[in-house]
Amino acid sequence: MSSRILQWLSLVGIIWLQSINGTNSNFPAYSSQLKQLLSISQVQLNNLAFASDAGKLFGCFAGIAAIYLPLWLVLIIGSTLGLTGYGVQYLFLTNQISSLSYGHIFLLTVIAGNSICWINTVCYVIAIRNFPSNRQIVVGLTTSYVGLSAKIYTDIVDAKFSSSPTERAKAYLLLNSILPVIICVIASPLARVVDVKSSRNMGVGFITMFVITIATGVYAVFSSLEFMSSKLSSMSNAIGIFVFLLAPLVIPVVEKIMEVVRKLNIKTEMKVYDFTIEDNEGAERMESGVKEREEASEEVHEVGAKEEIGVKVMLTRLDFWLYFFVYFFGATLGLVFLNNLGQIAESRGYSGTSTLVSLSSSFGFFGRLMPSLMDYFFSRTKHMISRPATIIALMAPTAGAFFLLTNSADLSLHISSAIIGVCSGAITSIAVSTTTELFGTKNFSVNHNVVVANIPIGSFLFGYLAACLYHKEGNGHGKCMGMDCYKYTFIIWGSLCIFGTLLAIVLYARTRKFYRQTV
Repeated sequence: MSSRILQWLSLVGIIWLQSINGTNSNFPAYSSQLKQLLSISQVQLNNLAFASDAGKLFGCFAGIAAIYLPLWLVLIIGSTLGLTGYGVQYLFLTNQISSLSYGHIFLLTVIAGNSICWINTVCYVIAIRNFPSNRQIVVGLTTSYVGLSAKIYTDIVDAKFSSSPTERAKAYLLLNSILPVIICVIASPLARVVDVKSSRNMGVGFITMFVITIATGVYAVFSSLEFMSSKLSSMSNAIGIFVFLLAPLVIPVVEKIMEVVRKLNIKTEMKVYDFTIEDNEGAERMESGVKEREEASEEVHEVGAKEEIGVKVMLTRLDFWLYFFVYFFGATLGLVFLNNLGQIAESRGYSGTSTLVSLSSSFGFFGRLMPSLMDYFFSRTKHMISRPATIIALMAPTAGAFFLLTNSADLSLHISSAIIGVCSGAITSIAVSTTTELFGTKNFSVNHNVVVANIPIGSFLFGYLAACLYHKEGNGHGKCMGMDCYKYTFIIWGSLCIFGTLLAIVLYARTRKFYRQTV
């Protein structure tokens, strides 16, 4: 099998892995039920959301493992951690385990959250090594499928499990524990590093992949809307998304068919024609000229790195700390909002939490995809995309969305959730490319895990703030109802997001010279 086919198969494998790797993103869909089942306060619930993100603090171990261990083993370790973390919680809620303290639940959630880092790291490493000239495009494209995770899990729960809120909470934990293991076993033969001979002439494949991905996102968004979901059965929704996840296989299958046809044509020509040595030389020169012209037309201008440094040197750079806090007040703040979406919807008296989670997940998918589309088209020009400038353009509407949430209309909740999903998803995707461009690819697996360590820190601080204000507005009771529960939280979050935008402007000014250079 040619290296080109193996490249496309590895891309399909990464897509499947990423599509089920957002196990923490479906937390809002069952957080209210988990709070009741465990009889815990809002602050304790927030601490569990933080625990899931706290697993990323230990993401550097996944980066180190990816350097020294086979990638298939890294996948198995990651999925086993998730099986342990979520699986034991499921057994406890179904009374298979007699007693677990809150401390045990917290630790298990940290382990489950850490499992995401292992699978993510494998996906990033394979994308960067197998598509060296298109790494930003591939990383952005595959990362976009993480945005579909909550949608996929919700569709399966809707199709196969009871409508009882308590049973649905247990179903999410069951799926979170076993689905990543199943997909890792299926995808590990595909998701491996390939000896790449050439990354040229892949334009048609990428365009096809973008068409499939956009169609997947459109389906996800429309099937999440209330007026559409009422017309489609839950099983139809689940089957539809499953078919779209299989669709990328079309590219390696077509590539294999074309390879077989080319071989048959060569054999036929060898039988029919009796070339002289001179004819062969002339034909080879002609074929070489055609290939050169094709390669020139498909030339991809690769974005370089500002500097190639390790984590110790990176921590001494001002650019790193600016970038760290831009992410902190941008994508991380959006993630905390999404983690609290279940409680926010409940406090406003909105009952369609699963629909809201699916909607924000689907828009997050498009947000993660947008940078990849931009990379694809700009990579064929001599201009580089300024990542900080793009982040500025995404931070401003995020701040606006937080202030819009102070409006009590359900439409404001839908619009804000969609905007925050799109923008935080896009920043998350852009961050992968930003890390490689500012600090290099050699130590990427460790460097990027240090960057995303801001997520658990922000998850705790911003989430704890929200939980305290929620508790205060609820007059010390376990549940708070009304707009005041999160009103001041949204104002504070919006103000912090504006501050993050100002930091992004400073980062843009410092890196403008680098991004203005031509390739």
